[in-house]
Amino acid sequence: MRRVLLSRLGQGATVVALVVTVCFTLIRLAPGDPFASSFEQENVTLEMRERMRRTYGFDRPIPEQFVLYVRSLTRGELGWSFSRNQPVATALVQLLPPTLLLMGTALLLGWLGGVAVGAWQGWRGDTRATRAVSRASLVVLSVPEFVLALLLVMGPALTWGLFPVTGMRQDFPPGGLRSVLDLLYHLVLPALTLTLVVGAVVARHQRRAILEVVDAEFVRAARAKGVPEGRILLRHALRNALVPVLTLAGVLFPALVSGAVLVEKIFAWPGMGRAVVDAVLRRDYPLVVGTVLVSSLCVVVGTMLADLAVLWADPRRRR
Repeated sequence: MRRVLLSRLGQGATVVALVVTVCFTLIRLAPGDPFASSFEQENVTLEMRERMRRTYGFDRPIPEQFVLYVRSLTRGELGWSFSRNQPVATALVQLLPPTLLLMGTALLLGWLGGVAVGAWQGWRGDTRATRAVSRASLVVLSVPEFVLALLLVMGPALTWGLFPVTGMRQDFPPGGLRSVLDLLYHLVLPALTLTLVVGAVVARHQRRAILEVVDAEFVRAARAKGVPEGRILLRHALRNALVPVLTLAGVLFPALVSGAVLVEKIFAWPGMGRAVVDAVLRRDYPLVVGTVLVSSLCVVVGTMLADLAVLWADPRRRR
C-alpha cells in the first residue's frame, strides 16, 4: 500500500508540474498582458505602463518569468491578482470553498444516485421501466451541461419561480440556520445540473457492471442457500460490481472541474470556474495559473482517493 501511495504521489506531482508549466507558457504567448486595458485610459502614459511591466517582471523572457514564479512558489507566494486587486492566495481561499461545495455535492449525490439506479437496472434486467430509465439517462448525456443549466434557469427559476436564478446567498447574517437554508436553496439548481450528468454516467456503467456479475457462481450459490435477493445484491453482487464505478469516480472529478466553469458562470456561483473565465478575459496571469494549480491538485487528490477506494473494494488488486 505504501508503495502504491508513493507511486501515485510521484505521478501526481509530475502531472501538476506539467499542467502548470503549459498553462504558464500558453497564457503568456497569447496577445496582450494584464495592463492592456490601461491603453484605453488617457491618463496612463506609455512610461507608466512600461514601469508597471518592469515592476511585475512582464518585460522579461518567458523562461525567466517562469523561474521567478517557481521561486515564489517555494516561498508560498502565488502572486498578485490584478483583476481582484488582492493576493492570489487570498482570492483562492475565498473561491475554493464554493467550488468544492458545488462539486462535492454533485459528485456525492450523482454517484450515490447513479449506483442505486444502475444496480436496480442491472438486477431487474430488461423491463419496460429499466429501458425507460436508460433512454432518459442517454438524453441527459446528449445535452451539454451549459444547455442543461440554461433549461433549468428558464424552467424552475424564471418560469415557475421556484428557485433563485443566480448567486450563492441572500444578505443573511452568516452562521445562522436561515443563512444555511438560504445557501442550500441557492445550491439546488447548479448542483442539480452537475448531479444529473454524473448520475447518468454512473448509472450506465453500474448497470453494465451488475449485468456481468448477476449470473456469477457466487450469486447462484447464495440463491441456492436461500439468501434473500436484496441481501445478495447489497452484500455480494454490488461490492464486486463497484470496482469499475469507483475507477470512474476518479475520471468524473476532473470532468466536474471543467464542467463547473460554465455552470458557475451561468448561475453566477462565486467559485473558481467563474473567476478563471474573468481572469482569462482580463489577462490576469497569476490568478489563472493559481486556479489551474489548485484545480490540478484537486484532480490528483480525487484520483488517488478513487484508487484507494478500488483497493478497498477489490483486495486482489492490492497485490
